[in-house]
Amino acid sequence: MSDKQQNLHEFFAGKLESSKIHFERALDCKHTDFDNLYPYMNEQPQFFWYKRYVAWSELLTIVKLADELGIEWQTHFSEQQISFIQGKVLQGKVLDNWYPGGDNHEEESVSSLEE
Repeated sequence: MSDKQQNLHEFFAGKLESSKIHFERALDCKHTDFDNLYPYMNEQPQFFWYKRYVAWSELLTIVKLADELGIEWQTHFSEQQISFIQGKVLQGKVLDNWYPGGDNHEEESVSSLEE
């Protein structure tokens, strides 16, 4: 694998992890960059659903690009999460069962996204 290919794989690995954490933060109703874009909407109940939808769309876009470039993305997710991603539709079962083992949340591995 050339240096350029390796850099591309590392780039997408970072983007996959970042978009996964962004979705999980939205899922857990934690602060994301999206909150900064629409601070006046925080009081609206539909804001949290929209915030999750935006994060889900971002995750699907990164996965689609990785797939089209032949870059492995599935190693970043559990089998159930892979199934949800391949289903593409953000349904209640995705929101309720995203975390392996039914946990409410996972430890975040990117310290730059702290609350």
